[in-house]
Amino acid sequence: MKKHKHKKGDAPGMKGKRGRDEDGALREKRGDTKVGTIEKKYHVHFGVHSNMKLDTLLKRRKVFSMKKALAKKHKK
Repeated sequence: MKKHKHKKGDAPGMKGKRGRDEDGALREKRGDTKVGTIEKKYHVHFGVHSNMKLDTLLKRRKVFSMKKALAKKHKK
């Protein structure tokens, strides 16, 4: 199992070690993450079954990242 690099000096409020890609950028949320997990963590409700995968939600909402899906949800 590969270890992700952890950069010192992350923005204030960022807690704990966070997964990073080889180039040091934060990794994206896995596409097979269940929407229910995201809803609980971010206190949102997308109006879909909690067992739907993130990839499916993003395709249906025509967005390319969880961050954009959350932003779109908060604009409503």
